[in-house]
Amino acid sequence: MKLNRVGIVSKFGSEESENAAKKVAKKFISSKAEVFTIAPVTVEGAKKVESVEDLNDKKLDLVVTMGGDGTTLRAFRSLAGEIPLLTINVGGNRGILSEITLDKIDTAISDIKSNKIWFDKRTRVVASAGGEEFPPALNEIYINRQNMTKTAEFEIKFQNDIVKHKMDGVMISTPSGSTGHSFSLGGPVLHESLDILIITPVAPVLRLLPSIVVPDEKIEVICSHDTNIVMDAQVIKAAGFEEPIVIKKHPKRAVFVRLKKRGLRQMSKLGV
Repeated sequence: MKLNRVGIVSKFGSEESENAAKKVAKKFISSKAEVFTIAPVTVEGAKKVESVEDLNDKKLDLVVTMGGDGTTLRAFRSLAGEIPLLTINVGGNRGILSEITLDKIDTAISDIKSNKIWFDKRTRVVASAGGEEFPPALNEIYINRQNMTKTAEFEIKFQNDIVKHKMDGVMISTPSGSTGHSFSLGGPVLHESLDILIITPVAPVLRLLPSIVVPDEKIEVICSHDTNIVMDAQVIKAAGFEEPIVIKKHPKRAVFVRLKKRGLRQMSKLGV
């Protein structure tokens, strides 16, 4: 794998992550790569840009993220195409999506240069409503009622099936997101390589209403109330009552750089 142009992304407002970003940037510079950092991180020999979105026209070979899962999710959402990400847990909680810790960076650079890596390509989903397509999500899209004083009825359509029920919301999760909020709601853990989605009801009136695993095809959600549409717990959009919300597979996948090939890596991070 070439390492001619590398972007470095750190956690917002984290001095620990920003200091780590400076160290990693210097290592890539010393290996003759052209390096781009995100403000306020400044490194001699690197070029500084103002936002992650500004990296999209740099024709990068690799982006390195330093932070927790939130930083990883933000980077994937902001980057166009399928730029590979090396994820380093710095200042994160468990770093479920992270590949290495900072002390393994030298080994990672060496393995990348010698092609002793593999690309872990993950499904993403994207929602649209009212003619607008929203930012893609790696983990999940959560649709919930805005009016918390009244129970809403949700109609969920997938393939030729319809599920209609009163509940607080519904979550559409990818295999990557199966170890996140979906898991905390009782959803199953999926192998990350599968091309399927999980539909998980949130606080259904009928408590026995289960999560449903479906093909990663179009899902349509219609709610009797105005709704919030939440992407990866970071971006919130809105849809009016009875306005169809369409969730489908995003054409561009999230690509992780992995040093070791294994499945169910996220479940192992949970300590399950």
